[in-house]
Amino acid sequence: MKRARGSAAAGDGNEAVAPVADTESQQKSTFREYAEALFVAVLLALFIRTFIVQAFKIPSGSMLPTLQIGDHILVSKLRYGIRVPFLGQVVKFADPRRGDIIVFVYPVDPQKDFIKRVVGAPGDQIEVRHKRIFVNDTEVEDPWGHFVDGPGTDSRLTPRDNFGPVEVPEDKIFVMGDNRDRSYDSRFWGFVPLDEVKGKAFLIYWSWDGIDRWVRWERLGDLIR
Repeated sequence: MKRARGSAAAGDGNEAVAPVADTESQQKSTFREYAEALFVAVLLALFIRTFIVQAFKIPSGSMLPTLQIGDHILVSKLRYGIRVPFLGQVVKFADPRRGDIIVFVYPVDPQKDFIKRVVGAPGDQIEVRHKRIFVNDTEVEDPWGHFVDGPGTDSRLTPRDNFGPVEVPEDKIFVMGDNRDRSYDSRFWGFVPLDEVKGKAFLIYWSWDGIDRWVRWERLGDLIR
């Protein structure tokens, strides 16, 4: 008997017909998965950068020899509190202490970030006499100070070498660069508001010189003190 034209081949009843894959739907689904993963990654990166840790590059020699031009550093955003863009510090954990290296909004130009070392805390009286630092009328140890033009025993320049005395307001701090003879800091433009402090520098994660781009391997992973 002839088989009817167009009929399906007979089987034993256990065969199943595989569904035809929708290639276009699969492509859309794959694209959506990648887009969602990318979106989540961007949000996570923005959250970390805003509230936890942020990377900065050192562009000048004002913090020599502690930080060199070409150092790439990480700054802890949670060390002192939680800072929200456009609102400033909304939650406070602690105040910067003398000796901390901090990144802050430059008071003269809010579009710029500066990095310096805290020399005076709120309520301190600060004075610089011939490049020596006095806090509350007592000379303090200054292991970080670097002087290109000598110790300044007979210095007459001001305010670089002779400054104050001034009292640090309760809501502000006094900062200086470690490269004391080549730093533009609180001696020239005043105090840093506490709510403009972005965080504390704690690690050099990358470093190369600014001329030949040679990697300074010995600096990678150094803690910042």
